[in-house]
Amino acid sequence: MLVSRTPAVAARHRNGVDLSCLVLAGLLWGTGGLLGSLLGRHAGLSPVAVATYRLLIGGALLVGVLLLSGRRLPRGRTAWTRIVLLGLLFAVYQACYFGAVALTSVSLATLITIGTSPVLVLGADWATSRQRAGARTVGTVGLAVTGLVLLVGLPAGGHSSTAVLASTALALVSAAGFATVTRLGAKPVSGLAAQAAIGLGFGVGGLILAPFAVATVGLGFHPDLVTVGLLVALATAPTALAYTLYFRGLRTIGASTAVVLALLEPLTGAVLAAVLLGDRLGVAGVAGAVLLAVAVVLAGGASRPSASV
Repeated sequence: MLVSRTPAVAARHRNGVDLSCLVLAGLLWGTGGLLGSLLGRHAGLSPVAVATYRLLIGGALLVGVLLLSGRRLPRGRTAWTRIVLLGLLFAVYQACYFGAVALTSVSLATLITIGTSPVLVLGADWATSRQRAGARTVGTVGLAVTGLVLLVGLPAGGHSSTAVLASTALALVSAAGFATVTRLGAKPVSGLAAQAAIGLGFGVGGLILAPFAVATVGLGFHPDLVTVGLLVALATAPTALAYTLYFRGLRTIGASTAVVLALLEPLTGAVLAAVLLGDRLGVAGVAGAVLLAVAVVLAGGASRPSASV
């Protein structure tokens, strides 16, 4: 009797650890916007340049830890195909997101990119398995997207219809990129550790973004103590650590649940902006934050395996 329950207990423990990894990843991602904004403002870097440094330094940290631990770099076509694909996706959804922001506003880009990702994952799951999502899953995603709309807010007017359409298209591509990364993370390649895939993928993505950064205001900056500190903080917490935790959580937690938990990013960012920068959420923002929090709790609860009897 005791032995028969051991696998179930182990499964619940592993599931709980992976769920905690996804929650922590979302919280850490929420610090990325603040750190990136402060870095860009202090060093005079464009958003694309910030993203380039974020990927390159974050990737270097992960690969450095990998080599110092005595592990070898991955070998074989399958492993490197996955690494290059991840690098392309990292670069595409970063560049498209910042392009969407430049054309319209942060609110529209965030709303479409982050809000569409769960819907795209659910659609991809249905297309590949032909199994419809349950009512609870659909309701949780709907609640999360509604909360995001209230929290972020609809963009103010003043943009041409062409700019809005172009921004929307870029944001949708960005959302598709993140959704694809999530689905790939849920299907690891044999012999390719998540840390190696992420670290080397970051390096590939950073090298792809670098020419675009040079074409804006360049990559040069004055390396004072504050700038270096912000660079290290951005590359460590919301990049190297957050993505490592996210990929680890995807071992047992479904992709549709993971992208809902990723909505902790805008929630954390909004709270930090209110506390540290004095931004006011307003009634709608507070209501959106509550709905997002409820959706995250529901998503986390749905991911727990039922107890064995």
